[in-house]
Amino acid sequence: MSPIYLLELASQQAQWLSARQRTTASNIANVNTPGYTAMDVQPFTDVLDKTRITMVATNSAHMLPEGNDFTATRAAATDSWETSYSGNSVSLEQEMMKEGDINRSFTLNSNIKRAFHQMLMLAVK
Repeated sequence: MSPIYLLELASQQAQWLSARQRTTASNIANVNTPGYTAMDVQPFTDVLDKTRITMVATNSAHMLPEGNDFTATRAAATDSWETSYSGNSVSLEQEMMKEGDINRSFTLNSNIKRAFHQMLMLAVK
């Protein structure tokens, strides 16, 4: 049986969401630190575009795609809505909006995995 790439992709997104959650939590924790620069990870769509997805060629007439290998997510400085007098670029409102987005994405990710798992279990029966 060949591996199922949907579950691997969902796991990669969950890892990316965890990295973004850590970065956002760090931003919120340093909201009062003078000179702190807000950070964020690269968007998952950029990571997904760089991920190499291999397809199985079961026939010699099948074409195989070419692509790049998976690149790890990295934190980078982000544009903030405001900069305080202390030089801190963390906007608490912006960070809380990111947290809500991360929460929705985690929920969607787990719901997709649950539905796919139920579909596999029904197919096995």
